[in-house]
Amino acid sequence: MTHSTAGASHTAEHDPHPQDDPRRWAALALICLAQFMLILDVTVVNVALPDMAADLDLGRETLTWVVTAYTLCFGGLMLLGGRLADALGARRTLLAGLALFTTASLVTGLAQSAPMLIGGRIGQGVGAALLSPAALSIVTTTFLGTERNKALGVWAAIGGIGSAAGVLLGGALTDGPGWPWVFYINVPVGLLLLVALPALVPARAPRPARLDLPGALLVTAGTAALIYGLVKAGGAGWADAATLVPLAGAVVAYAAFAVVERASRAPLMDLRMFTRRPVLAGAFLMLIATGLLIAFFFLGSVYLQHIRGFSPLRTGLLFLPVAVATGIGAHLGSRLVGRIGSRPTAVAGMAVAAVGTLPLTRLSESGSVYAGLLPGFVIASLGLGAVFVTATTTALAMVEHHEAGLASGVVNTFHEVGGSIGVAVVSTVAASGFERGSAAGFGNAFTVCAVAAAASAIVALALVPRGKPQSTGMPHVH
Repeated sequence: MTHSTAGASHTAEHDPHPQDDPRRWAALALICLAQFMLILDVTVVNVALPDMAADLDLGRETLTWVVTAYTLCFGGLMLLGGRLADALGARRTLLAGLALFTTASLVTGLAQSAPMLIGGRIGQGVGAALLSPAALSIVTTTFLGTERNKALGVWAAIGGIGSAAGVLLGGALTDGPGWPWVFYINVPVGLLLLVALPALVPARAPRPARLDLPGALLVTAGTAALIYGLVKAGGAGWADAATLVPLAGAVVAYAAFAVVERASRAPLMDLRMFTRRPVLAGAFLMLIATGLLIAFFFLGSVYLQHIRGFSPLRTGLLFLPVAVATGIGAHLGSRLVGRIGSRPTAVAGMAVAAVGTLPLTRLSESGSVYAGLLPGFVIASLGLGAVFVTATTTALAMVEHHEAGLASGVVNTFHEVGGSIGVAVVSTVAASGFERGSAAGFGNAFTVCAVAAAASAIVALALVPRGKPQSTGMPHVH
């Protein structure tokens, strides 16, 4: 996952020619290691969920928040993090985010109750929202020309590697020293980076930037209310006040966010970007693709361990081909977009995802996981990998060059928020599977995923612009 920030034009304060700094490649390695931790924490936690539930007596709703609290804060506050990197300086913001993420990781690992666990995940998400855009700002201002392309290529590869490593590492740690270590492992790495980075990353002069704190709080609160309502629906029902009140609150918060952004002199998100068809299409594709993929990891992990009795390590190993298939799909998608264009690639990717999900709708308490569930996961993730690439290239390469940074911020926000919403929806649909150990609940949730993928293929046919995106050297996204 990579993130755009408007800080690419910072002026070096102590180092007027950062591209000549011999420390730059060592700095890149450490910055990418920091980003790797952030990506890891999106998927590493999924495999550990059943053990967390057993040790801390957590219900379905709490387990859902363990996943969504992190991605919610990461996505909801990411644009604010980029502005803070401008206003305070990228290095200072990066180190502050890293310190918060490391401390929150320790708190989460030490958690003995649901509030402490969720609070730690929220802290991790806020730290990630500060760290990631500041880190990318440093990368884009440290490297120029062909070196920048190489550096951004390394940065972009971190997303796929982190997701794949997360499921495997999560299984190994949970099966070994225990689930707290999926969080503890961040602590020594974070401390090492906090010591080493100041010596390798030069200080840069901050530039004046207005902070739209009300906008950041409103969009995050609105999404939190939406997720809360969706999760509550699984137990209380869709007509209950516990569901309807937060959903109504989400609508009010989003409406207030729109008003604040239109009135702000420096809005967090320029809502006029959504009048750009490529940006709207990219945001939609990213929202659905991320929601589906993170939902697959969430549902699959609980099904395999709760219903089928798999160990965490065995679960992580089974998910490894899924992560690899996503990367292969992204590679194929990047080639297809250049050859046949964005629209057919997006439609085909969503259609493949829908077809791959169909076998998952017939899950049972018996039968071969390797003949049924795994092939479906692999096929679906292959299609979603192509959609990820189509989303980013459509949003960034089909708009004007000077708008690429804004478009990147929009698409990245929808990436994180999509994961939160996807998990909340499938958690509600699969409520019976969590609470009564019924495979039917998981089958119903995968049915929703298949319908969403098929419907998205139809929407993409009308929404995604024709033509082939042209490379503009724009900021990278996940």
